[in-house]
Amino acid sequence: ASGRTYMGIREVGKKLTAYLGKTVDRAITRAVEHARGYVTGGTLFEEMGFYHIGPIDGHSFDHLLPVLRNVRDNAKGPVLIHVVTQKGKGYPPAEAAADKYHGVNKFDVITGAQAKAKPNAPAYTSVFADALTQEAGFDDKIVAVTAAMPSGTGLDKFAKVHPSRCFDVGIAEQHAVTFAAGLAAEGYKPFAALYSTFLQRGYDQVVHDVAIQGLPVRFPIDRAGFVGADGPTHAGSFDTTYLATLPGFVVMAAADEAELKHMVRTAAAYDGGPISFRYPRGEGVGVEMPERGQILEIGKGRVVKQGSKVALLSFGTRLADCLLAAEDLDAAGLSTTVADARFAKPLDHDLIRQLARNHEVLITIEEGAVGGFASHVLQFLAEDGLLDGGLKVRPMVMPDVWMEQAKPEAMYAAAGLDRAGIVSTVFKALGQKQDIGIGAAG
Repeated sequence: ASGRTYMGIREVGKKLTAYLGKTVDRAITRAVEHARGYVTGGTLFEEMGFYHIGPIDGHSFDHLLPVLRNVRDNAKGPVLIHVVTQKGKGYPPAEAAADKYHGVNKFDVITGAQAKAKPNAPAYTSVFADALTQEAGFDDKIVAVTAAMPSGTGLDKFAKVHPSRCFDVGIAEQHAVTFAAGLAAEGYKPFAALYSTFLQRGYDQVVHDVAIQGLPVRFPIDRAGFVGADGPTHAGSFDTTYLATLPGFVVMAAADEAELKHMVRTAAAYDGGPISFRYPRGEGVGVEMPERGQILEIGKGRVVKQGSKVALLSFGTRLADCLLAAEDLDAAGLSTTVADARFAKPLDHDLIRQLARNHEVLITIEEGAVGGFASHVLQFLAEDGLLDGGLKVRPMVMPDVWMEQAKPEAMYAAAGLDRAGIVSTVFKALGQKQDIGIGAAG
């Protein structure tokens, strides 16, 4: 159907009917298009001026290549080629897997067996799914929404226990957000589980359909920060910035897997408006897990380690590296406080005042782009006059580049967001020379 024959008939038909008037011309042309549509499903695209070809088996070069050559050599105007492929095609373990190996750990090519996660450190995605499934057992108003990523977000596990309360709307994040807004308006408690980088697609809906309406949609944000092998397209760099700027939004970040469990329950219990919580790809840090999450006080952080000279204020999972950095700083004679902000919005003003007034250096650290948590902290410090007394503040954020894929550890090191980078930032802020070896991983 893609050859010269059909295109020739169409052009001859148009020239012939031109003598009979435009009305007849349109009628005959449409008849040809509709007849073609019955065979190929191309009517809609043809109506928009596209010459439509397909569906074609994308796994067969014998079918695909002649069509591509025909279009290249003969087409006049826009052409839409409908090619059908199957995810995982050609690799039996992928074909047999539910997720078709869409995202995998290291695996044996021969057997397809994937490497197991560390037994004492469950994946954040699994922790979220288990916690939400648990909370849904206590509250029948909790529902879950995903956009074609049930396994990526862990909601496939939720769906097995609560099949009638899990909705996959397909690759349509905008609709997922507005659908969740409608559910919230009717008294349900929707969790719209999306990757950070994909929530960007639904930002207009987040603003107009959720935030302005003050609707209590819950946003679990997976893949927050660097994502290793998934690279810059999937990195969750901007969600704190684009959500914390919206009035009435509660914006949280889990420091570890236990905190994530607390935040799932906190979000389930919170009906005051939209609320989000971010967590990274990969495994947790191996902390002891509560039987059930606690309801956190909105806008309140926590001090994890008390010191006197240097304050490290972490938003999210860089907390573990902050604690390691604090060991090195203490060893160098720099008594260090480590705090977990928990909230970028609303900020814990009391905590920030305490850190600013009682320490010489205040470092904020987050796995997000410039404009996020640190910007809100600096805004408050300036407005509250806390920068007037010589406090040395250094915000640590993701570098302003599209970072190429690598092992997560290498990405953190390159970004300066690891243990060594934190220690180095403190010494530079104090104007002191760093002893060789201090801050090195070991």
